[in-house]
Amino acid sequence: MRSQASHSVGAPVHTREMPGLQHTVTIAAPPERVWEVVVDVERWPERIPTVDSVQRLDDGPLAVGSRTRLQQPRLPEAVWTVTDLEQGRSFTWGSRSPGVAISAGHVVEPDARATRLTLTVTIAGPMGRVGWLMTKGLTKRYVETEAASIKRVAEEGAP
Repeated sequence: MRSQASHSVGAPVHTREMPGLQHTVTIAAPPERVWEVVVDVERWPERIPTVDSVQRLDDGPLAVGSRTRLQQPRLPEAVWTVTDLEQGRSFTWGSRSPGVAISAGHVVEPDARATRLTLTVTIAGPMGRVGWLMTKGLTKRYVETEAASIKRVAEEGAP
């Protein structure tokens, strides 16, 4: 099966208050496999080059309220808290720093005989627009790299 990336790469997502982006890829693997890779955040440093380290701050599988300390190159260390989770389908987590709130979504959906993975990032808060202007290019590259890395790992393990 041939896999493809959406051409809406880095398409801006703008609500009245929150700049951000959305990136979608099609993955030649079943949704269960893609979900397994997405939620295994502890293995992200070995799978995703834009993640230096991950430390889960609680036990068990990801759940609403779960917290994870994440270090990425060129960004300050951040604690991400799961704010929404639909088992096997999606999770959203958020991180806060002075004046900025970031939300990152991960959605896994069946797509014919493949899976569609959509990653989103939105930024809010009084300094959100300034923060977005300063990090937009880096964030776009990181989201694209995360999607490509998840795609590669999921397809390698696909039956």
